[in-house]
This record gives sequence, structure tokens and C-alpha cells, in this order.
Amino acid sequence: MKEVNRSHGWMPQIRRNSPTPLVLGHLTQVFTCSDPEARGNEELPPPPSKTNPTDDIESDVVHQILGDFGPWQLRSLLILFLCKIPAAWLMACILFTAPDLYPMEEYTCDTTSFGPAGNCSVSLDHCYVMVDYGDSGYAMRQCRKFLYTTGFHSLTMEFDLVCLCDFFVAWSQYWHLFGLLIGGVAATKLMRVLSPRQIYGTGIWCLLMCSLLMGLVKDFSLHCGLRCLAAVSCCFMITSGQTIFSDLTGGRHRLGALLLYDCFWALGLILLPGLASGAPSWQHIYLGVTLCLLVIVFLLPWTPDSPRWLLQHTKDNQLAIEKTVGILLEAARMNGSFHKVSKELPRQLGQLREKLLDHTPPVQWIDLWMGRKRRKSSFHLVAVHMALATFMIVHTGLLLHVRSFGREHLVANTLSMGLAEMMGCFLAMYLTFQRNRSKWQWAGVFAMTVGFIGSICWFLAEEAMPEVYGLTMGWLMASLPQAAVSCAQSMILACLGELVPKEQRSCLAFSVVTWARVWQLSASFLTLLRQVSPALSLTAFCLLVILGGLCTSCLSTPVDSTEPDEAPAQRNQQLITYT
Repeated sequence: MKEVNRSHGWMPQIRRNSPTPLVLGHLTQVFTCSDPEARGNEELPPPPSKTNPTDDIESDVVHQILGDFGPWQLRSLLILFLCKIPAAWLMACILFTAPDLYPMEEYTCDTTSFGPAGNCSVSLDHCYVMVDYGDSGYAMRQCRKFLYTTGFHSLTMEFDLVCLCDFFVAWSQYWHLFGLLIGGVAATKLMRVLSPRQIYGTGIWCLLMCSLLMGLVKDFSLHCGLRCLAAVSCCFMITSGQTIFSDLTGGRHRLGALLLYDCFWALGLILLPGLASGAPSWQHIYLGVTLCLLVIVFLLPWTPDSPRWLLQHTKDNQLAIEKTVGILLEAARMNGSFHKVSKELPRQLGQLREKLLDHTPPVQWIDLWMGRKRRKSSFHLVAVHMALATFMIVHTGLLLHVRSFGREHLVANTLSMGLAEMMGCFLAMYLTFQRNRSKWQWAGVFAMTVGFIGSICWFLAEEAMPEVYGLTMGWLMASLPQAAVSCAQSMILACLGELVPKEQRSCLAFSVVTWARVWQLSASFLTLLRQVSPALSLTAFCLLVILGGLCTSCLSTPVDSTEPDEAPAQRNQQLITYT
């Protein structure tokens, strides 16, 4: 060996430097190493002082590495926003799975069960049969079985409810709205023990099963029950998704993400007619929804978790730090911010964990209504409760109201409602960033204005006009209020934290959204007013828009208020459960 060294020159036998590890698992091992000698002999900074966990939280180590926004946050946002699309499909698919049918043209009453055809007289809508019993007289019977001639097999045909189509739609939609109410409360409570990503994954897998079963069951009670469970699953995804991206973004980017969250809901409404067109039966529509859900399942490995939730709620200290380090290293690699990662990262995360665990007792609901400025703050709290409740009622009711314009115009009206909602979201973002101090008044006045315009339909209902003018008028009077509702609703849900101190934001969010969802249950039954007159149903919703706009105009942004949800520790607790 020595001879070889002489022939090739002297080569010192030293260990070569190891190559830089590129695998995130190796990096995690490096940064979570507990050997003090492996870290070097750097002087450790003094331990953190006992301060409020929300002080300077925006400059914590998580925010220093992630930043306000970057390519990794953009990818995460797009993945998390996708859950809004199937949520919109399952909410509005009843428009296409249970459309109105025309008597004589598409269905007729099957009178064989009432005796010979000569003894029966059918009503014009083929829902009632006058049966002649000879000397015993006549009797009015309700038709139970029908003969269908249409090509599309709908849910009302499956359950023989063509004469009760409006009641079937209202009752089926009621169970979906009830599922949203239960899902929001359950997701908020489960967030104490399960991570947002775990709840998100549970929601998508449950939604996949419910959507598949809804396309297979042919029992009315099972159909309503599965719609409720599907809504619960949707709310799991929406609630946990918002919690995750609220923790990953910061500043104006976080506020913009909250305001634009509903844009993907509107995108779902725009895509729904394309999904439903050409389907031969209601089962194929649910099958299409199920297949599209596989995209979200495929993207689950790239769905991140909330780093601050992991630090605050994971019981094992080492496991919490390791999971958080993995998330931060992946974000730093994609955002190009590896230079911000210190080898003291595990110790810094441990300090942040101690700070997050050292939190004050949770605020009780009664504390929202108590305080130094109780009268003024209570007025604002009542106003925001009423405003969001009316807007959620109208948001669901106007979507179902498009059935009043006729089945042949269903596709165009659904597209227009989706576009109106998207315009409302962009308008909310413009008002929030450009008219911050007076944004509530702008949104409220806009809602009241379009509400008054929509109420004109009650006076024009009896006027004789060409059909095309009547349809255009009805379309405008339904689309404009929907845009105003979408604008004000997005603004309230994104900027709700401005109305109360930081420690009360989570309690206020839970109270306002739960209260609004309770009243939202009435939206499906208000659509039954169309049986009296479509103008009556539309006028009722427009009056609610006026009331909501009035309540929104009463809100105000405090002078010393900063952007909503400034503190991630508070933001991590604020689980806004909406669709």
C-alpha cells in the first residue's frame, strides 16, 4: 500500500466530506438530532421569557421560514381549494337529478289500479284521478304510479314523486343543510384531538363512499340519510382546509385567500352543467361526482398539515417537532428559503411549542356580550349574526329558485349564478383592500340596492310581456342579489375577527356561523312559495337581502384594528365552518 502511495504521490488518509443530503427524511434527522456534540459548541440563547403567546407571533420561526406566501403555499392553496368544487356539486346537483317534468308530454298517470279506464277521469296535471264507482258515487284519488316517456331517469321518477317534486327537493335539500350544520360543529370539536389534515382525509374518504352509495341506493330514506352524511363530510373538508391554509399564509395573502375561498364554490356551479349534461340518469351524475373526487384523493400526499396545530396539540414533544420540521423543510425547499433554516430549528420549535401551550383559558360565549363597551359591541354582534343568517338563507334559496325559470333554461341560469357568485367574491376582495374602513357600508348599500331592484318583480309579475323579456328580467333579478350576497358573505367570514379582540375571535366565529346555519335550514322550504307564484319566492329572498344589507351597514372596522386573524395562534383556533 505504501508503494502505491509513493507512485501516485502522498495522499493523506482522511475522511471525505459527506454529500449534502437531498432527501427530506435525512434533513429531518439532521435538524432533529438530540446529540449536543453534533450541533457544535455554539452558545445557546437564553430561554424565552413568559409572555403572552400571541405577542410577536407573526415573527415566530414558522413564519420566518414560510413567509407570507410562496410557491409552496400556492400549491397547497390550490389543493385545499379543490374541496369546494364537489361541495358545490353535491349541494346543487338536486337541480339536475330532480328536474320538473311536464304532464302528458313526459309522464301520465297509470290508472290500471283504479279499475277500467272508462271509469276514471284524470286531472290536467295527472296527479289526481276521479274514479266512478257507479251507484256509490265518485271519489277523488291521488295517483301513485306513473308511466314515463322521457329519456332522462330522474330521482322523482325513481320514487314516483313527480307530483310532489317541489316538496321532494325541499326535503332532500333540508337534510343536506342539516348535515352542514352538524358537520361544522363536529369538525370544530374534533379539531381538539385530530389534526386538520386527518379531518380533511377523513372527510374525503367518507365523501367518496357516500357519493358512491347515493348513486346505488333506491330507497328514499337512505337517499336523505346519505345526503346528510355527504354534507357532514364536505364540511369536514372545508373547515379543516381553511384551518390549514390560514396557518400557512400571512398578511394580505391570508386575507385574500379567505376572501377567494368561495371562488372555487362558484367554479363548481359553473362546471356542474357540463358534468350533468348528457347523463342518462341521476345515477350517472353521482358517478361523475365520485370519479372527480378521485383527483382530491390522488393529491392527498401533497396536502400539508397545520404546523402550529402540530406543535400545540401533539402530545409527544419529539414527534411534534419532527412533523413540523418536515413541513418547514419541504416548504423551504420549494420556496427557495433554505438559508432561513437554522440548525437550531428543533430548539426554536420547542420554544414555540411552550409558548403555544402556555395559553390563557378559552373565552366563554357569554364573554362576547360583556365588556367596557358592552352596548356598542353587543349591537355589532347582533348585526353580524343577523346579517350572516339572512345571507346564508338567500345564498341557498336563490340557487334553488332557478328551477322557477323552466327546465330548458336550467343550464344557462346555473352558469349565471356561478358567475354572479364569482364576481361577488372579487368585489369583496376589492372593497376589503381598497375601501377597508368603509367596506361594510359599501357591501351593505350594494345589497340593499339590488334587493330593492329585485323586489320590483312582485309588481311586474302580473304585467303582460314577451316571454324572453320576462325570463331576462327574472334572471337579472336573481343574479344581482346572488352577487351581492356572495360579496357580503365572503367579507363577513373573512373579516369577522375585526369586530372583537383576538382572544374572542374563535368563539365569535363558532357562534355566528352556527347561528346562521340553523336559520339556513329554512331556505329550502322558502322555495315552496313558488307554488303560489315564482315572484313571491323571489321577492321574499330580496327582502332578506335588504335586511342583511342593513345589518351589514351597521358594522364598522375599529380604528386600531389590523388585518383579520393577525395571530396564527388565534387563527389556528378560529375554525370558521362554512361552505
